[in-house]
Parts: sequence; C-alpha cells; structure tokens
Amino acid sequence: MDQHYPIIHLFDNPNLAVNLSNILMITVSMLIVFLVTFFMSRTIKMYPTGAQNALEFLVQFIKNIISSTMDWEKGKNFVMLALTLILYVFVANMAGIPFELATKADHTVWWRSPTADPILALSLAIMAIALTHIYGVKMKGAKEYGRDYFKPVPFLFPFKLIEEFSNTLTLGMRLFGNIFAKEVLMVLLVSLGTSSLLWGAVSFLPLIVWQGFGIFIGSLQAFIFAMLTMVYMSHKVSEDH
Repeated sequence: MDQHYPIIHLFDNPNLAVNLSNILMITVSMLIVFLVTFFMSRTIKMYPTGAQNALEFLVQFIKNIISSTMDWEKGKNFVMLALTLILYVFVANMAGIPFELATKADHTVWWRSPTADPILALSLAIMAIALTHIYGVKMKGAKEYGRDYFKPVPFLFPFKLIEEFSNTLTLGMRLFGNIFAKEVLMVLLVSLGTSSLLWGAVSFLPLIVWQGFGIFIGSLQAFIFAMLTMVYMSHKVSEDH
C-alpha cells in the first residue's frame, strides 16, 4: 500500500519541510506520558497501592538499570532522565500498534508510531548523546572531560570521535529500524486482510500474533534505548572510564 505523509513547507521553502504527522504523534505521546504519570502520582500514600505501586515499581526498575551501569552517587542524578526516556519511547513505540489512521483517498497517514520515522529516532539519539556530554562537562569539569579523549594514549583521539558518531547513529537507527519494520509488516497484513474476505480470514491470526510481538519489540526497544543512554552516560561521568 502506497503511503504518504502530510508535509508542509515553511515559507514555501522545499528545504524546510515539516511532517505534520510527526508533530501530531510527538505531541500525543508527550501528553499520554504526562497524563499517565500525573494521575499515577496524584495521591501519594505511605503504603502504595494500585497505580502508585506500579509507578514505584517502574522507578525501582530504573534505579536498577542505573545502578548496573554506574556508581549510585552519580547515577541518582539521572533517574528522571531515564524514566522520561523509557516512558516516552515506550508510548511512542506503542502508538501504531492498535490502529493506524489515514485518509481514504490518497492514504495520507496521520496516526502511527512516531519512532518509525528516522528523523525523530535520530533526534532522540542526538539529544541523549548530547546530554551525556553536557553532564560529563558539568560533573567532571571541561578540562578533565577533555583529557578523557586522549586516554590511555593520545592517538586514540580520532577513534573516540568516530565512536561518538557511531554511538549516536546506532542508538537512533536501532530504534527506527525495529519500529519501522513492525509498522510495515502490520500495514501489509492489514492491506492483505482487507483485499478480500478469504484473505481477511487468513491474515487475522497472523495480525493478532504480530501485534503481540509488536508490543514485545516496542517494550524491548524502550528498555534498550534507556539502558544504552545510561551506559553512555556512565562513560562520561564516571572516573574509571
């Protein structure tokens, strides 16, 4: 099925293209994360139950991720960052699983997983890597942070620059590739199922199975994204790296 996305050009400049579907889904994902966490933490009790219990379990899960990558004295500063990343990426990954909204005439897609777009996935990766540099300078000082690029021997400096580029690229493209593949196969199964009554019956079970597998993929990629961000962060803020 041929898909299109609602694109507008700012100031009629073809180099300033804006994908309205991305803006919509980024905003929706942010609102969902905000509203869910707000209502889960609205009433705090000494003995948590229900939603508060689930939120505290998630926070403890995040603490375990951070503790496995760096010393807790430094890692405790990144609990909210890791929590925000894992929740936002998870919600963004899940957005396209229950349904996809598109216009009937030309199949312009409005509702999908925003992380299935390489621009958003790479933007998230760039933001995450940029934060590791910012906190590295903040917690170690610019001079000591700069020296790390020449340790243990100075000639490794170019390779460490290449590593920074490859870390950013792989962090973003891993997320994009997995979610994009999930979306493409789901669209193909839906297209097949709507082509005829026979194919609808044949593709129904594979579609349900793939939706379940899509939930697993989306959850796993959210975990990996948050985990790798904390790993890269530990390389920048820890003294033994």
